[in-house]
Amino acid sequence: MFEGISEKLGKSLKEIRGKARLSEDNIKDTLRNVRLNLLEADVNFQVVKDFIDSVRERSLGTEVSESLSPGQQFVKIVDEELLKVLGSQDTEVDLHHSPPVVFMLVGLQGSGKTTTIAKLAKYLKEKHKRNPYLVPADIYRPAAIEQLKVLGQSLGFGVYDSTPDMKPVDICNNAYDHAVSNGYDVLLIDTAGRLHIDEELMNELVELKDSLNPHNIYLVADAMTGQDAVNVSSSFNDTLDITGVVLTKMDGDARGGAAMSIKAVTGTPIVFFGTGEKLDALEVFHPDRIASRILGMGDVLTFIEKAQGAFEEKKAEKMAKKLLKNRFSLEDFQESMLAMKKMGSLEEMAGMVPGIKDLAKNPKAMNMAEKEIGKTIAIINSMTKKERKDHTIINGSRRKRIANGSGTSVPEVNRMMKNYAQMRKMMKNMGKMGKLAQRLMRF
Repeated sequence: MFEGISEKLGKSLKEIRGKARLSEDNIKDTLRNVRLNLLEADVNFQVVKDFIDSVRERSLGTEVSESLSPGQQFVKIVDEELLKVLGSQDTEVDLHHSPPVVFMLVGLQGSGKTTTIAKLAKYLKEKHKRNPYLVPADIYRPAAIEQLKVLGQSLGFGVYDSTPDMKPVDICNNAYDHAVSNGYDVLLIDTAGRLHIDEELMNELVELKDSLNPHNIYLVADAMTGQDAVNVSSSFNDTLDITGVVLTKMDGDARGGAAMSIKAVTGTPIVFFGTGEKLDALEVFHPDRIASRILGMGDVLTFIEKAQGAFEEKKAEKMAKKLLKNRFSLEDFQESMLAMKKMGSLEEMAGMVPGIKDLAKNPKAMNMAEKEIGKTIAIINSMTKKERKDHTIINGSRRKRIANGSGTSVPEVNRMMKNYAQMRKMMKNMGKMGKLAQRLMRF
């Protein structure tokens, strides 16, 4: 995500970052490159112009900090102005209404509305302890109705049993009454889309809005369409006064232009962005973290949040106690591998951590690392419970059996055991440091 623009901006800012003095010439040269970087990323032309003008004005009359060099101060100004473009503050999901709180999702066909409905329902259930009710109201695409029913059932959510012969307004009003009667406190409506914006579509959406008076109207837009996503946002906003945008397919080849333009052009904040097809691949849009990613400074806070979600608190505490007692078993090793997979792809994780982002540029190495994790899990799955508890009993014949059971070779089992031994040694040292810290705290 943002790899292209991040890499180019990084190169443009690298030279000036080390400058002992800012001059009109080096500022001019750097801003010329930044301007080209942003335009190549498909950022709206007027947004780029306003951004460059603001950075130039502040840099030439620069408020140099005592703790930063002039070059570093320039990068700081770029970061602050970028944050203004993206939106200075997080936009919280508006749930401060009498239930059921109504979410109406709109957008063009193919933008990912139906999947986003399921993702949003899962997010509201897990993060806000809500009880969502899903409403398939796209009567023109029977497959969309069926898709939402399947997704809702797989997540254990209630889904209104609409059919293509029903009117969208009747579907939504009946679903609202059902939600009230059955204790659902959030109503998520999947509306019809078109391949392009037309009067018929807008009239139907306006009718739904007037009838339901939704608390939140989210536009679902495809980030890969670049400036088209900005134009679509403007059109929907002019007609419906949308309250937020969900950008989908941010994990693809999106150049970042839509994310950097929508808020500035429409005044409507980006609330979420999708990073894949899985139903947990929905992230809150934090402007400061996105600015950090664009400038190549990583996103450690999101990395930590993902880690907290992957490692359950009780299991993390239990593992910490084992570390202190040097009891890190193969079962614990497997659990740590599974938690890593739960956090997402290694490429995505590497992009969030400053200093190791360059690793993500080596797809071959990333792919090999992903495969190694999969092999490790398969090998440990082929062991008996006793072997997982006590690795010292795993002799040659056992290794051969484990290799056959996991579809690997004996050398691969040996390599996995070597990796485990190295990690166990590292954990043992960490445990010693933890015990030492505990003793020191007693004095």
